[in-house]
Amino acid sequence: MKKYKIAVIPGDGIGPEVIGETIKILERSGEKFGFSFEWQKYPYGAGHYLATGEVMPEDAMEEMSKCDAMLLGAIGDPRVKPGILEQGILLAFRFRFDQYVNLRPAFSLPKVHTPVDLKGVKMDSVVVRENTEDLYMCIGGTTETGELELPVDVSRGKYELKGMVSLKTDPGYPFAAQAAINSRPGVERITRYACELAKKRGEDTVTVVSKSNAVSALYGFFEENAKRVMAEEYPGLKYAMVNVDALCYHLVRNPAAYGVLLCPNLFGDIISDLQAGLAGGLGTAAGGNIGDGLSMFEPVHGSAPDIAGTGRSNPVAAILSGALMLEHLGEQEASKAINCAVSDFLENAAENELPFEFGGAAAFDRVGERIRKYI
Repeated sequence: MKKYKIAVIPGDGIGPEVIGETIKILERSGEKFGFSFEWQKYPYGAGHYLATGEVMPEDAMEEMSKCDAMLLGAIGDPRVKPGILEQGILLAFRFRFDQYVNLRPAFSLPKVHTPVDLKGVKMDSVVVRENTEDLYMCIGGTTETGELELPVDVSRGKYELKGMVSLKTDPGYPFAAQAAINSRPGVERITRYACELAKKRGEDTVTVVSKSNAVSALYGFFEENAKRVMAEEYPGLKYAMVNVDALCYHLVRNPAAYGVLLCPNLFGDIISDLQAGLAGGLGTAAGGNIGDGLSMFEPVHGSAPDIAGTGRSNPVAAILSGALMLEHLGEQEASKAINCAVSDFLENAAENELPFEFGGAAAFDRVGERIRKYI
């Protein structure tokens, strides 16, 4: 029997609740489809940081690198200054393990209310977000004097970027600056991933989300290289481009109009949350940070400290993230079984058996228990 070693960071707030149910679901799927798990749990997150001052030690990341995948519940706490955990844990994982794909599917689920009338058409799209470049390179700073030097020393999977950016205003006004980078290898590999996914989904179009009419160098470069890769390597697929502002408009009017959306990092971050809202809420939103090394799977909803411990958390997004992890590991049947179990549960549940987020009154553990019965 194949055994998968999985790093687990339950994290903060509702993270331990939803990850606990996800682990039970994954173990049930393993029993049904002939594999098992070894769970390697870690304490990192806001609670650990507040208690110890430690964010993410290097030796822990090295140990995690030997795992087959990672499950992350959520990190965050209002007592921790924004940016400390996001950069010290989330971005650190993405950059250290070169998780260049952020995958966020959005699809209709039974009995989940949507804010826009889909008119009987099911939503089924996925944001393929470039995950290591753009404005998330962490090259930035502020100045009170009007002079700013930004030392650049960053490493990505395909290259090292070094140098210095020097800026000065005359007269010397305070200002802030943030540098964005899109590289040819970065655009090429995320485009290939989006194209392969479109083929797997049986679709004939990949839509690039851009803003080259206003940010011509950065996003014009992204468009040109994505279009070239598709023309040279995927002649059977159609290339489409839509500006990010226009896409927001079209999605709200017709959420089912798009399939694979190929996005630079910033736009993918924003559009994927819009898609989650259109699909019925963050409780539906699974996520994967995928690369050639350790890949990390997490629900998008965050730690929600205001409802932690009340039973009102919704484990569906975390469970769907577990299904994404199984698909990445090559356990296609088990992944499909979990997705079907979630749909079957929602389809057959009485109103009071639904999670609170979906209008019901069932605590997270009861929801997890009922989903397990459908696998």
